[in-house]
Formats: sequence, structure tokens, C-alpha cells
Amino acid sequence: MRKEPPKSHYKMDMELDRLSSLPCHIIEQILQHLPMKEVVRTSVLSTKWRYRSSTLGRLVFDHQCVSARNQITFVNIVDHVLLLHTGPIDMFKLSNRDFFATSDIDRWILYLTRSSVKEFVLEIWKGARFTMPSGLFSLKELTHLELFNCLLKPPSTFKGFRNLKSLDIQHVTVAQDVFENLIVSCPLLERLTLMNFDGFTDLNIDAPNLQFFDVGGAFEDVNFVNALNLTVVAIALYDHVPNHQRRSPRNSCNLLKFFAQIPRIQRLEIQSHFLKYLAAGVSGKLPRPCRDLNYLSIRINFSDWEEVLTAVFLLRSSPALQELEILVRPEEEPAAGRTKFSIKDYCDCPFAQLQLVRIIGTSNTQPEVDFIEFLLSNSPVLEKMTVKPASVNCGWELVKKLLRFKRVSANAEIIYLEP
Repeated sequence: MRKEPPKSHYKMDMELDRLSSLPCHIIEQILQHLPMKEVVRTSVLSTKWRYRSSTLGRLVFDHQCVSARNQITFVNIVDHVLLLHTGPIDMFKLSNRDFFATSDIDRWILYLTRSSVKEFVLEIWKGARFTMPSGLFSLKELTHLELFNCLLKPPSTFKGFRNLKSLDIQHVTVAQDVFENLIVSCPLLERLTLMNFDGFTDLNIDAPNLQFFDVGGAFEDVNFVNALNLTVVAIALYDHVPNHQRRSPRNSCNLLKFFAQIPRIQRLEIQSHFLKYLAAGVSGKLPRPCRDLNYLSIRINFSDWEEVLTAVFLLRSSPALQELEILVRPEEEPAAGRTKFSIKDYCDCPFAQLQLVRIIGTSNTQPEVDFIEFLLSNSPVLEKMTVKPASVNCGWELVKKLLRFKRVSANAEIIYLEP
């Protein structure tokens, strides 16, 4: 009788390697969800996996690349992967909170210039601003660029990122002319995010295809030179410039100028001190209504009547508004001038489509309460108003006032949230 070989040998000879038999696209999906250090380790699983890891198109180097138990450094990991890489690189991301910017980044970017990189993300979490090497501006195929804690100074030969659609730069230093040239030289730009920047004070945006704009910083003025397709804007003026009115010509109004430049706005968030900027020279209702604006979030100081009136003028000019968020900013002293907010002055234009209202941080002051009553009295299709006070001290008194207010909408529900 013929003797069968040991079972273990039989399996090795007769059964297919399940890992190697996986379709290539499945292997690639698995690798994309693994930390880079684990991707490197998969090269020992089988021949097919060894070559697949060296052709991975999306390279992410973050804190998961290194281990406290392993002597291999972060730089060693990046060098090892790039040295063995043989295919195109679609996305390169470098973000490690324990990594100080070094000249190694220059080498890696130089390597990337040989590949048609589409997405580049560099986040420097430690140390001073990292000066971006000129090689970055040679990545002509970029569609997405994201930089954190960097200094941008393109070479004189830089002609722009002609394919860039998304730009996200935070904690960056950029000269005024460099910023403006950068934006205008990205003709396909659709999304722009600017946070905590220095080196320039005027936001002059010339981007005909821009649809999304999110900005937060200390600036003096904002102008959308060519941004008629802009539909989503979130804008925060962190440090209010007391003399900002000097930047506007005599008899001008920031509110009118701002909305005249973005006629197709649909969602708008006015944060920090930007409402104060819009209030400069405010005189009345917008000459042209914001017909597409359906969501509005406003951070407002109710002790400043210019801000209150600006908010009212904006609401009256938004016939399609469906959702409103009011965030109370109570830190400033009351502004001089008008001292009483009269609801009757502004009852000629009801908010015909307003359905949802959120009021966060109210302190039960009279201007705030008057404003709540104003909304309830002018919103015929209101479905829900959520009110959250700043502290428990004013809670019960506020509830009693809310219950007394007349609601023009029979279906309006008032929800009180504990602070």
C-alpha cells in the first residue's frame, strides 16, 4: 500500500496560496487601509504581495509608521518605501506630530517631481515654519495641495498649478503678492481653505471656478474679484481691526460690497468678528436679495446695534432662507448710538421659508430676547426653534419668556437645551 505524504507537506504542495490568489485590486484596497509600517511587512507574505506593496499609489506617512519598540526611524521608513517604489504615486501625505522638519523633506519632494503626483499633503507639527523647497512648485499635475506650518516662496519661474482644484493652507506665511498670484494662477480651483495665516492682510480672491471658501484669520479686507460661482462660504475674522472702516471708500458699505460679489451664495457662516466688518457703513436692505441663500450661521454681539441691524438687513434680503443659526458673542461693551431694538420697524418682510432656528449662548439680555421674539413673529412656516443659554442662571426666566411669545407659525416647536 502506497504511503501518503505528511498532511502538512501535502497542503503546501496542493493548496493554492490564498493570499497570492486574491485579485490585485483587493490586495491594493487592503494595503490602503494599513499603516505604512504594516504595508512594508506584507512584502514577506508572498511574491505577489512583495511587488504589490512597491507599486502602491497612495503613500501615507504618519505617526503609525514607527513604533516605540522598533529602532527604525520615521525617516528610514520613508526612505525605504520610496527607494523600493516602482509605480506612479497619486497621493503623498506626510504628517507626524513627533517629526521635526528637516532637509529630508527636500529630498522626498525632489523624488516626487519624477512622478505625476495628484495629491500632496504636508503637515509640520513641530518647529518653525518650514520653507517649502522649489521642487514643490514643479508638481504640475497636482489637483489637491494641503500645507500646514509652512512658508511659501515660489521661484520666479513658477507659472501656477494649472490642474489644482483644492487648496488647503493653514498656519502659513505668504507675502501679499505671492498669495494673489498663487490663487489667480490656479484657474480650475474649486475649494480654498485658509487658516491662521500671516504675511498678507487683504483677501483678494480671483478664482472663477471657486465654489467653496473657508477662511479664518486676522485680515483687513476681503474682495471676490472674480468668484461668481461661489456657493459655500465660512469666514471668520479673528482679530477685529478697529480702524477697518478706513479701508472702505466714503459712503461705501461692506455688506453691500460683499454680497454683490457672491450672488449665488447658498450657505454662509459669519464667524468671530466678521459681522462687525460687514456692519461698516451699513445703511439698509441689500439692493439685490440673496435668492439662493438657504443656510445662514451668524456669530453676533447683541450689545452692538450695528451688528444687530446688519443681521436684520441680511435676513430681510434672504427670501429662500430655511435654516438659521445664531451664536451669541457677548464679550464687547455696548456700542454707542441706538439703544432699543424695535420689532415693528422690520415686520414688513416675513421669513417665508424659514423652518429651523438655533440660538446658542444667549444670556437672556433684552436685545437677545427681542430678537427671538422678532423671529417667532415673522416666520410663518417655522417648525423648530432650539434655544441654549450660556449658563443655568438665566434658564428659568428665559423659559417663561419663550412660553409667552406669540408664534405666527402654528406648528412652531420651541426646544430648550440645558447649557
